[in-house]
Amino acid sequence: MKPKLKIALALGVVAMFITATAFARVGRVGKQDFILHNNTDVEFHSLHVSPHSSDDWEEDILGKDTLGPGESVKITFDDHDKHVHWDLKVTDKAGDSLEWYDLNLIEISEVTLHWDREHQKGSAEIK
Repeated sequence: MKPKLKIALALGVVAMFITATAFARVGRVGKQDFILHNNTDVEFHSLHVSPHSSDDWEEDILGKDTLGPGESVKITFDDHDKHVHWDLKVTDKAGDSLEWYDLNLIEISEVTLHWDREHQKGSAEIK
């Protein structure tokens, strides 16, 4: 094989590798991604998802937005986040909150929150 052909072939292989690596990262999402459904009659004004090992709640995912009754939101994670177990907290306008602990988000794709007004008790359906 001629030297120029070898160099061109080697450069082509390197270019394909770089392109494949770049495209493999685009669109990758964390394995912990899930959809949260608000199946309550309460509007959530804050939503926190924090590693179970953390003593503090992470930033409010909703920011200035709210999550109304019947609405859903997809929670996404960076692909480099390695935590498996997470805690979830939602808070209403009055500051009342519900919390769930030690959720294995690697195995969960959807969380539907419910509120039993008669018994004043929240629950979560996990899929």
